[in-house]
Amino acid sequence: MKKGQIYEGYVIRIDFPNKGIVKIDESEVIVKNVIPGQKVSFMINKIKNNLVHGRLLETLEKSFLETEDAKCKSFGKCGGCNYHTLTYDDQLKLKSEQIKKLIDTVTNDYIFEEILPSPNQFEYRNKMEYSFGDQEKDGPLTLGLHKRGSFYDVITTDDCKIVDNDFNYILKLVLAFSKKNNLTYLHKMSKEGFLRHLLVRKAVKTNEILINIITSSQQNNKLLAKDIFAKLVKELLDLNLTGNIVGILHTYNDSLGDVIQSDSTTILYGRDFIYEELLGLKFKISTFSFFQTNSLGAEVLYSKVREYVGETDNKVLFDLYSGTGTIAQLLAPVAQKVIGVEIVKEAVESAIENAKLNQLTNCEFIAGDVLKIVGDLTDKPDIIILDP
Repeated sequence: MKKGQIYEGYVIRIDFPNKGIVKIDESEVIVKNVIPGQKVSFMINKIKNNLVHGRLLETLEKSFLETEDAKCKSFGKCGGCNYHTLTYDDQLKLKSEQIKKLIDTVTNDYIFEEILPSPNQFEYRNKMEYSFGDQEKDGPLTLGLHKRGSFYDVITTDDCKIVDNDFNYILKLVLAFSKKNNLTYLHKMSKEGFLRHLLVRKAVKTNEILINIITSSQQNNKLLAKDIFAKLVKELLDLNLTGNIVGILHTYNDSLGDVIQSDSTTILYGRDFIYEELLGLKFKISTFSFFQTNSLGAEVLYSKVREYVGETDNKVLFDLYSGTGTIAQLLAPVAQKVIGVEIVKEAVESAIENAKLNQLTNCEFIAGDVLKIVGDLTDKPDIIILDP
């Protein structure tokens, strides 16, 4: 096989993460964004370390697994979702096989308990990061997710089914507003332009919504931003949503990479955080803080952790790689003491704040590298939880 050659074949399996395996004679080729049973055409685009990679060109035949209609008009073009045409049971089975295969490379001495399903198959995400751009060079402004396999092209994903409709309504309004006011997006090559990203968070339990418009700080646009965004805030607040907008932010970000970060942030309306609730505890979530993106799924996950931990009275627990300390705080009410260790300082600060919010006095959170700190802790753990 040589680079540039085009082949056709059937997908025999999917390896983690999202690596379709197509067998051609005695060779296996890795082709992403496919489903077992599909017949596909692909072009060889990389050969490295005896691994052959192909770029998907076309799906020639559907898989026997594809029994559902695509729920979203952007399915197949957007890089977000791969398995909407499978039943949810088949999606879980496919992912279960991938996870089991990974564990089997390490050990066979375990009991595999299958995957716990999400309470909601659709409308489950509590956070989305959208990009401004265009779908083709010099095309009209778009706002949404990147086209599958593309670093540059952006598809307007205003029909997304993994978020509730409040996200779609906010996206549509911000895009229409930007077009009406002739706002430009930041071009990746020239580094000229204004709009970069739109970040939306919505809590499932409290229904609170936080919106953040991320732009460059180029001077000619910066002078216009205050007046322009005052109008945008009014239009956003006039939207008929099921949730409640509690904060609208404007963040300047001049980083060279296509990442969402803050050089400076201004509160245009309300506050810069939302509250979410998990298993009876309350959590304060800022625009950039880490939080499980599926709130109801997180409750399932953490309930299972509680079950595995079992009896914790008078026991000391270590929560290593603790992030914002969610697991630690959920276990604290039934433990003597919980110590969380996390290398990201901002996450530790958030964990300390949330522990105070929940009136938990037996939690301690330490900022630092787990591998360097854990041996120096004076407390000795009865139970260690690792979520690396």
